[in-house]
Amino acid sequence: MSYLAKSQDCTMSNFILTDRQTDYLLPPSVDDWLNEDHLARFVVEVIDGLDLSNLTRQYAGHGSKAYHPGTLLAILVYGYATGVFSSRRLERATYDSVAFRYIAANTHPDHDTLASFRRRFLDELAGLFVQVLAMAREMKLLKLGTVCLDGTKIHANASRHSALSHGHIEKLEVQLKAEVQELLALAEQADQADIPDGVSLPEEIKRREDRIKLMAEAKAKIAARAAERDAKEKAEYEQKMARRAATEKDTGKKPGGKPPQPPVAGARDEDQINLTDEESRIMPVAGGGFEQAYNAQAAVDALTMLVVATGVTQAPNDKEQVEPMLATLTAQSAALGAVERIIADTGFCSERNIKVCEAAHVEPLIAVAREEHHPGWRERHSEPSPLPAAATPMQAMAHKLKTKAGRAAYALRKQTVEPVFGIIKSVMGFRQFSLRGLKKVSGEWTLVCLAWNVKRMAVLRPNCAGSG
Repeated sequence: MSYLAKSQDCTMSNFILTDRQTDYLLPPSVDDWLNEDHLARFVVEVIDGLDLSNLTRQYAGHGSKAYHPGTLLAILVYGYATGVFSSRRLERATYDSVAFRYIAANTHPDHDTLASFRRRFLDELAGLFVQVLAMAREMKLLKLGTVCLDGTKIHANASRHSALSHGHIEKLEVQLKAEVQELLALAEQADQADIPDGVSLPEEIKRREDRIKLMAEAKAKIAARAAERDAKEKAEYEQKMARRAATEKDTGKKPGGKPPQPPVAGARDEDQINLTDEESRIMPVAGGGFEQAYNAQAAVDALTMLVVATGVTQAPNDKEQVEPMLATLTAQSAALGAVERIIADTGFCSERNIKVCEAAHVEPLIAVAREEHHPGWRERHSEPSPLPAAATPMQAMAHKLKTKAGRAAYALRKQTVEPVFGIIKSVMGFRQFSLRGLKKVSGEWTLVCLAWNVKRMAVLRPNCAGSG
């Protein structure tokens, strides 16, 4: 006898009856399955409000009927918002999860359909990302003014143990070529008694020749990267020498300090390539150590914590990311409004970045050095000395950050972009890309940030409705 039957035998039972056998008197409706304020409902509402014509027109209209792009997109967005990234897990969730059943209207797209849809429409995600933000603006949830920039390392879909350095490749090549010669010599011998049982010389030779070919391809790719780096380093060296020559001409004296050394061309022993995802890079990560990763960038609205621009770079530092992020924000200004101020940490600081922001009529607030964790109380409650008239852009920026207004504005960064990254990684659980290659990874990061924005809008909406 089941626990249910036993409980029904108890005349004094106060348990709620659990009956899994009686049929429904009326057909159930998926609309009755969720609370009115459930995130899944809001996801469907947002996706239904988007213009998906760029997606729908790409379906040929022949063959078997396809799932509507809105349905598949809603499944992906809700999945990323709740920590379900795998296409197989998403398919399973349409059976196991009431929320996913509601979104899919009790249908069950298979994992191949979901994975293909995600890969196929990565390029369209940037436009949908802006559409969601425009919707937030129409709902009076977003009014751009101050944004905070930052980057975070996201693990690539590849192990760092799959990476080979140029120096190690050259050692492996020597070893493999020697082994091939040894095996060829054994194959030519009439008496092959020294060969262990089960060893096929042709197979062993082919395996090593294939690896030698793979090593050669890896070296060629490393050499191509080195050539790009050489051109960049040569240009930087020439600029430095030109500045020194101009200074010497203006002052009549040789500039102080050691002159810059000319860059050494060619691949270096430490140059690496990953055989699983060759576009990812070994990068330092928080807490120490190195991992195979990408550097994911985000510009976050200081008032709402909505991500308003995204990017992914192979560079481990953020120094060159201000200009592309500013270009993205400028391109989106017609739909979302203009940015008035950009706040970023010392990783973004350079004189060029300060000038780029000012040329775009955006106030930069970029730390020139790491701030002290425990500054003296007098420093926190005082203003700096007046700025000299001939101050450089870097000196002017350092002065601005020492003022009370500058310190208060810069403090927004820690309570804006850092919590967003923390929630994406620790709450949503997104710590590793599912896709490979810079272009695909960039699209997936846009999808992650789109999902975060929808999740955030669902929280902001009742607050704004109550205050409006």
